[in-house]
Amino acid sequence: MSTDIKAAEPAKTELAITQPSQSERFTNAVMKEFSSNNGAVTLTPFQKKLCQNYFIKVDQTLKDNEKKRLAKDERYRDGLAFTWENVNMAKLATDVIAYSSVELDPTQPNHISIVPYKNTANNKFDMGFLIGYRGMEIKAKKYGLEVPSDVVYELVYSTDKFKQFKKDMNNPVESYTLEITNDFDRGKVVGGFWYHEFKDAPEKNKIKVFSLKDIEKRKPKYASAEFWGGEKDIWENKKKVGTEIIEGWFEEMAIKTISRNAYNAITIDSKKIDDNYLAILQKENEMNDSIIQNQIDANANKEPLDFEDAEMVDDKLLEVAGTTVIDQKANQDPEPENATQQTLDIDQSQGDGPGF
Repeated sequence: MSTDIKAAEPAKTELAITQPSQSERFTNAVMKEFSSNNGAVTLTPFQKKLCQNYFIKVDQTLKDNEKKRLAKDERYRDGLAFTWENVNMAKLATDVIAYSSVELDPTQPNHISIVPYKNTANNKFDMGFLIGYRGMEIKAKKYGLEVPSDVVYELVYSTDKFKQFKKDMNNPVESYTLEITNDFDRGKVVGGFWYHEFKDAPEKNKIKVFSLKDIEKRKPKYASAEFWGGEKDIWENKKKVGTEIIEGWFEEMAIKTISRNAYNAITIDSKKIDDNYLAILQKENEMNDSIIQNQIDANANKEPLDFEDAEMVDDKLLEVAGTTVIDQKANQDPEPENATQQTLDIDQSQGDGPGF
């Protein structure tokens, strides 16, 4: 029996050098870019995770748009490729820090959507962020002065029995009754309402009722027929050859309209306002009518969209040269409310990517 003692070989795991993933390098790049222009920044572990999700979503958006760009006839193809080298990283870093601080996750349905648009001032792609109705809820709960215990928003149909009870000298608490008389055929939408309920202070309960006209007047000026329904032009070879009626997703759009109004009605607590909230307000103001108009131009003469395509705003090549005031009503996010959560894998984003 040999008594020689061999020196233990170093474990392979000790020799392996862990390389940060692209999403981790993106997070580090965002922190470095932000710090160089705005001073030092410290991110929470959760915020770092969100930054990685922003990388995943932006990366996915760029790849999808580049694929569509290359699929176009060269005569109509924009020369600027959707690559990380052509992204305005300084703006993206500021935006990612701001939106991640509010805990808006682009990989979750209806939190926040990404819209790349070409900025002719620097020939780069800026990444616009549109807050969805779930994102509105998160923002309101984080910065609200008096956040209701519960927020109810419903559509009312022609066969329903609905009655609101406003607050007056004989009724100290606002309330409502809603009876559905036909579960499977409620008729046409005749309106809707939202209700703020304060369980510990019911005298603060508040109801707001919308007629059908009230809902329709909140429809974006350039609303897509695929989403809101209505008449749509038919184009062939860049020429209008007729029109068609699109059924759309009016009910889904209407309930989201009421939802957004419900959370927008929650007063913001000025004591909670921080630099990140102010940055978000500024970003919202940067999304302007020019973007909306360009959305129309970009989507004209294309194949009809499905409802599930509504959140896929990344097929729009937008182009703006400046900033004006946003039409916030255009930010409808028609993702189905019961949509399953996206389960993107960070490892899926390890292919060709940015030079972080």
